[in-house]
Amino acid sequence: MQEIKTKIMESSWHDIGIDPVLEKLGATSAGLNQQEAEERLKTHGPNRLPEPQKRSNITRFLLQFHNILIYVLLGSAIITAALDHWIDTFVILAVVLANAIIGFIQEGKAEKAMDAIRQMLAPHASVLRGGERYSIDGGKLVPGDIVLLEAGDKVPPICGC
Repeated sequence: MQEIKTKIMESSWHDIGIDPVLEKLGATSAGLNQQEAEERLKTHGPNRLPEPQKRSNITRFLLQFHNILIYVLLGSAIITAALDHWIDTFVILAVVLANAIIGFIQEGKAEKAMDAIRQMLAPHASVLRGGERYSIDGGKLVPGDIVLLEAGDKVPPICGC
């Protein structure tokens, strides 16, 4: 695998013939057999980028207060409290808290919507395995798979090989 990367970097990638590529990847023109594809999936892992780390609800809520306007409002609340204007202080703090709650809820909904979009846009690929055409999830592509493309198809991304 590393030899192909080195060869591609050393020469023009389009200059490598089909047979040397198939030989280096341990594949045939009929594609991998199902057992070999499963072994490579175990070895190389799924063909997808790692999921972004999710923040905890507490962190997400506290980050709602990390805003210059919120700092100005909190400063105003401190000043009004120092002047014994308690009603103004409580109104300002209520506005800050309401803003944080609304932002927290909206951010949660946005994350759920993004997850739903990721699931809808999950790529699929047509591959040649054992001489037969299969439609598989893009995450199950492995090094050595022969991907079949037709007009209008999206090229599935290849991660980590």
